[in-house]
Amino acid sequence: MTLTYINDELHLNGHSLRGLTEQYGTPLFVYDEDALRNQCRRYHSVFEGESLDYSISYASKAFTSIQMVKLLEEEDMKLDVVSAGELYTALEAGFPASHIHFHGNNKTTEEIEYALEMGIGLFVVDAMDEVALLDRLADQPVDVLLRINPGIDVNTHSYIQTGQEDSKFGLSIQNGTAQEAIDRIHSSNQLNFKGVHYHLGSQISEEGPFLKALEVVFEWLSSTSIDVEILNMGGGYGVRYTEEDVRFPIEEGFSRIIGKLKSLADEYDIAFPHIMIEPGRSIAAEAGITVYEVGVVKDIPGVSRYVSIDGGMSDHIRTPLYDAKYEVLTVDAGEGKNIDSHVVGKLCESGDVIGKNLSLPENIRRGDLIAVGTTGAYHYSMASNYNQMRKPAVVFVTEDNVREVIRRQSLKQLVENDVI
Repeated sequence: MTLTYINDELHLNGHSLRGLTEQYGTPLFVYDEDALRNQCRRYHSVFEGESLDYSISYASKAFTSIQMVKLLEEEDMKLDVVSAGELYTALEAGFPASHIHFHGNNKTTEEIEYALEMGIGLFVVDAMDEVALLDRLADQPVDVLLRINPGIDVNTHSYIQTGQEDSKFGLSIQNGTAQEAIDRIHSSNQLNFKGVHYHLGSQISEEGPFLKALEVVFEWLSSTSIDVEILNMGGGYGVRYTEEDVRFPIEEGFSRIIGKLKSLADEYDIAFPHIMIEPGRSIAAEAGITVYEVGVVKDIPGVSRYVSIDGGMSDHIRTPLYDAKYEVLTVDAGEGKNIDSHVVGKLCESGDVIGKNLSLPENIRRGDLIAVGTTGAYHYSMASNYNQMRKPAVVFVTEDNVREVIRRQSLKQLVENDVI
């Protein structure tokens, strides 16, 4: 993403952010379309360079829309969905059902029937009773992976750890339930066991946990004589929110991961499987920003200064939820000194905070614009109508083009499902 000040005004890919808000309003999500595509291509380049049989599935939960799905298809990505809604969005975009993988720890009967009817390519089975349910509902053979827990703890927020022993996701390889589920799949009528899937967590900044997981999984596969055609290593590759964060080193990290894969396959004499990964945040997060308009600026002498914006936890929940940190820029380059300020939303919650003790111009005032960086993942997708706030518009920009991909929600849409 290229954010630069031109004539003291912040621009993205050469486009004035103030000009975009004049056309599309605020709050406004703005994505660098080139950055989205470049991240997809970086992942492809790594695996193509190793001459591997592989596929890359974008995790829809990070951010999905019809135009985002169309972009992903153009970039030769597969797609992960976890709900009927995500599946419907993908199908409405014309995405091939055979390239869609259905995840989730509690797939409903309705969702499974819908996915089967649409002919999706792969189910990632997450629980013991899902084996029987999927087998009963399927009227023709279905390819499945089993989500396993390798028992790897990672150094990230507890809310985004998923591969440890105590997790609502997957089945443990340590207590034997994963192998039992595989045995049940093999004895089922309609399920074809294709391999295993695991996901360690999110915001992982280095390859160490992935290398450890591979060691654990290959030892388990060898000791249990389980043959896999597909090994899905999940996602969780870290991005940069602030200067304190370390991005996962895609090229260097995967060079070591793939090297470990090859050595373990040789060591255990296991046929090299088709490799899958599932980046979501890593594709979308740093490609997006949110632009807000400043409203009330409240100084409490000797205590705090609050800069209120026209959005908040309805479109930026990660700070209230995880105490996540973000960088904030003023759209107009300010003159004079900066002072510490709390940037807060307009929702009726004291926890509706974008960031505390941020350095902002002393003369910031109503009508000014601020831009919050790295909001391309888990912001629009987690947006809500709390306080009957309307979901913002979303635009994609390239150097030559600006296109609206999601319109701002209207007041009428807030009540269109209400019974009068």
